[in-house]
Amino acid sequence: MESQVLSIRGMTCAACAQRVERSVRKLSGVSQANVNLASEKLFVEYNESALLASIKDAVVGIGYEVVEKSANASVTIPIGGMTCAACSQRIEKALGKLDGVESASVNLATEKASVSYNPKVIRVSAIKEAIEKIGYKALDISRTDSADADRERKRKEIRTLWTKFTISAVFALPLLYIAMVPMISVVRLPFPPGLNPMRWPLVYALVELILVIPVIAVGYRFYTVGFKALWQRSPNMDSLIAIGTTAAVAYSCWNVWQIAIGGIGSVESLYFETAGVIITLILLGKSLEAVSKGRTGEAIKKLMGLAPKTAFIIQDGQEKEIPIEEVEIGDVLAVKPGGKIPVDGTIISGRTAIDESMLTGESMPVDKKAGDPVYAASLNTNGTVQFRAEKIGSDTALAQIIKLVEEAQGSKAPIAQLADIVSGYFVPIVCIIAVLAGISWFIATRDLEFSLTIFISVLVIACPCALGLATPTAIMVGTGKGAENGILIKGGEALETAHKINAIAFDKTGTITEGKPAVTDVLTADGYDPDLLLKLAASAEKNSEHPLGQAIVLGAQDKGIELVSADNFEALAGRGIEARIDGFAVLAGNRKLMDERSVSLKDLEEESDKLAEEGKTPMYVAVNGKLSGIIAVADTVKKSSKSAIEILHKMGIQVAMITGDNKKTAGAIAKQVGIDRILSEVLPQDKSNEVKKLQGEGLKVAMVGDGINDAPALAQADIGIAIGSGTDVAMESADIVLMRSDLKDVPTAINLSKKTIRNIKQNLFWAFGYNVIGIPIAAGVLHLFGGPLLNPIFAAAAMSLSSVSVLTNALRLKRFKAEK
Repeated sequence: MESQVLSIRGMTCAACAQRVERSVRKLSGVSQANVNLASEKLFVEYNESALLASIKDAVVGIGYEVVEKSANASVTIPIGGMTCAACSQRIEKALGKLDGVESASVNLATEKASVSYNPKVIRVSAIKEAIEKIGYKALDISRTDSADADRERKRKEIRTLWTKFTISAVFALPLLYIAMVPMISVVRLPFPPGLNPMRWPLVYALVELILVIPVIAVGYRFYTVGFKALWQRSPNMDSLIAIGTTAAVAYSCWNVWQIAIGGIGSVESLYFETAGVIITLILLGKSLEAVSKGRTGEAIKKLMGLAPKTAFIIQDGQEKEIPIEEVEIGDVLAVKPGGKIPVDGTIISGRTAIDESMLTGESMPVDKKAGDPVYAASLNTNGTVQFRAEKIGSDTALAQIIKLVEEAQGSKAPIAQLADIVSGYFVPIVCIIAVLAGISWFIATRDLEFSLTIFISVLVIACPCALGLATPTAIMVGTGKGAENGILIKGGEALETAHKINAIAFDKTGTITEGKPAVTDVLTADGYDPDLLLKLAASAEKNSEHPLGQAIVLGAQDKGIELVSADNFEALAGRGIEARIDGFAVLAGNRKLMDERSVSLKDLEEESDKLAEEGKTPMYVAVNGKLSGIIAVADTVKKSSKSAIEILHKMGIQVAMITGDNKKTAGAIAKQVGIDRILSEVLPQDKSNEVKKLQGEGLKVAMVGDGINDAPALAQADIGIAIGSGTDVAMESADIVLMRSDLKDVPTAINLSKKTIRNIKQNLFWAFGYNVIGIPIAAGVLHLFGGPLLNPIFAAAAMSLSSVSVLTNALRLKRFKAEK
């Protein structure tokens, strides 16, 4: 089975995408065809290589263009001036029309455009010009769009919005007071006699006009952006506000003129306060929205702000402080207690404990000595060390994590497609509904003011922002929360798929187990001293390169046993070793070696069989021709494996283990951790087939492995989860990277996915529900049956609060906690 990703040009809506899918799926040999309308990509799987030409012909045959894949570059461009989902759709469409741009995805929550383009056809400057041309600001692109720059830009935006809201409120509140008090007869409130609308109607009207002008001035962007978008036939939220408030102001100005020429009755037909309060409420909503959006990206900002700004380099035996940008590979750097590691490298001198929680989420500091790796932004707690710089700049583990999280936050989950499709048609449909509702009510009532109220209410209650923010904000918070817990989720699709997982296949070595053999038991015969047995065996094995021998050496060293030199050492291939130590003739190896040398094993026969049943490898040790004991070596199970698998079982997820070990050893490990489905004696190249078999049973399968030997299986699984130390975060085969070797992060990742998808569904429900309910009410449906009529001011307040409520709901994900 082969797969291919083709770029399709000419699609304009969901109907186009479905047409392409249907045409391709009809072809013989095609097993799958999916179109992503936002990225204009066709993902196709087929079983004959010659079929690719037929697939392209089928797409061209129905009127679309297939763009041949080229060596494309990608760039992320920060964008200023977006206000709603229609804005992001508009930018995507504009960029998608450019020659040389393969795909463009705009994330409203992060305010960034991810663009894939052919540098031979188009330059980044031309892409930025296209963004500027349609009325938005293409901000500077630099790798140092770092925490400080990004944070300062957000702060400036929030300050500007709050200032505009404050100015607007200062004028809108007295405007509202002046407009409403004369209409309230129940409560007598203080009112300037010189503004009595019945006695001084022109003065009253002009004061209202003067008060509304500053409000319109601070909200000028609604008009410049809104009318420009309307002129270019791609209206957005600003267009709705601009049309509605302009209608209110224009009608009110007409009535001011009528008052000036003697039509005193027109004083009751002023709507200046409607326009002023609507703009004020929208600015309040935008201010709260900006604050909330800033909080959704806190995780990535924390990561970006972790790296130190300077490093201490050792030159000519002296320490010198230099900017982090000047560090080169091979430099020797010093870090004192309390200091941060500036770049990735390897310790060459000193011992310390380093807090790597920023990378792994692991709270306990890790002991480090010469030869151990260190990672940028981790905290040196108690010792002075010197290390050699090996990875700098964008190559450090931290930089790779930031890049990975940024890409995930910029991606779109499949669930977002519905919102994207609706957002693209939403504003034009609302404009049509507003016009039809206004005309219908005017025909029915012959009341221009009443129909104008309906028209304005429909325009300002519609909220494409909530639709546009529903998915990306939840994905931002979800992926950010994952990063805080050492779980790197590579994209929205992986995040969405993970919550559907109902079966998990674990690789054994290095995943369920530690991945390195260790001494588990020391059994002796005839009262032989265990420490002496271990000393003799380890001293003999010191010269061996066999993994089991090295495990015995490490076991002795861990117990503080001092090793001695061995004489006449000889490695016996496939059987063991022999040596002379302190006058003792030592023989260490398997049963075959003992049989060769006529060493009887009957004293420990029963114990040996029991060890084998437990999945341990018995190493027989004979001293001076007589069996003295057994040292058992095994790949030990990780402490977290059993509890992690118990949690998965409680979640209703089937758990299987895939291993190349024999059935007996695999069964012993599976029994220890509670796995009841064992796939043993599987060659590395066959692991993907085992995953495919599980999928053939109708299961959504996640594969958990080390990301290297298990790459084909990780790629085959519905979700590939790479578990490791967090240094190789760019494992291409995995959808999720667990930076700690803790299996409890597997259920945590799935739970995080479930919580995030639930949050997205809640957001979409409220965003769709709000508009489905709000627009008919604003259009006067309730009024038809004797119910209330929605005032445009309340419509504006509801519209602003809808976006804030979606963002607030997404921020609830920040309370997510991993199960201990």
